[in-house]
Amino acid sequence: MVLCSWLNGTFKFKKMKTILVATDFSPAAGNAANYAADMALGCNAILCLLHVYQMPVMFSEVPLPVTVDEMREDAIKQLTTIKESLLQRTAGKLYIEIMVRMGTFFSELKTVCDTIKPYNVVMGSQGTTAAERLVFGSHTVYAMKHLMWPLTTVPPGVTFSSVKKIGLACDFDKAIERIPFDEIKILVDDFKAELHVLNTGKEGEFNTEIVGDSRLLRQKLAPVIPHYEFIANRDTDEGIIDFAEKNHIDLLIVLPKGHALTEKIMHKSHTRQLALHSPVPVMALHS
Repeated sequence: MVLCSWLNGTFKFKKMKTILVATDFSPAAGNAANYAADMALGCNAILCLLHVYQMPVMFSEVPLPVTVDEMREDAIKQLTTIKESLLQRTAGKLYIEIMVRMGTFFSELKTVCDTIKPYNVVMGSQGTTAAERLVFGSHTVYAMKHLMWPLTTVPPGVTFSSVKKIGLACDFDKAIERIPFDEIKILVDDFKAELHVLNTGKEGEFNTEIVGDSRLLRQKLAPVIPHYEFIANRDTDEGIIDFAEKNHIDLLIVLPKGHALTEKIMHKSHTRQLALHSPVPVMALHS
């Protein structure tokens, strides 16, 4: 988004970062909105609150209890309430927009993202009820895998204070093709954070291609002076979560698109599935 101000008789235009919050009005989504608002202040961004509603399918000729207009008005009213709460939370220092769209969640989310080109999309990682976890949780996982914009999922109860340590979970196999180096460097620079590269490959395994990729990866990331860590755990997601907890990682980056590690994590039925049960916010980045 471009904001303008009047200075010395002329307009000054400034391109602003936009953080987009997708909300279903659940407690988990409300917590994610608080997190996003505090993050927006921390990186000098504006905030956009988005709600997507879908008209219920009619299985009979019985009239629906609410109309499309009523659903839209109710969504606008709830978003306005959230906006006022966030303005109070940030002492009026944040520019906030609200947006309501009707349609399927991912399709509308993608359309909005392609239009406003967000710096980050923020969602709650799970709901508090079984129904919320089923519906919004499935939206979150699908968006992480398919949305080509940075998307951060925020666990319930997690608040934003700062991003001092960023973890990048990856193996070195074809790392150069998969890692969005520019986006990672921007994140590290914006928050003046430490980058910890979490190697999830097999320790001691020798492969000339992987060794070559490792060397190139180190060269590409050299400007941000990363720390390289090896995750020694048969259960990769448990190892990553354990490292993040013990080393106070503030933001964990995963690489879903074409990445065997994350694809495996997304599909297996561990109780602490990384996308939905990480104790720290998880950001999905695509190459």
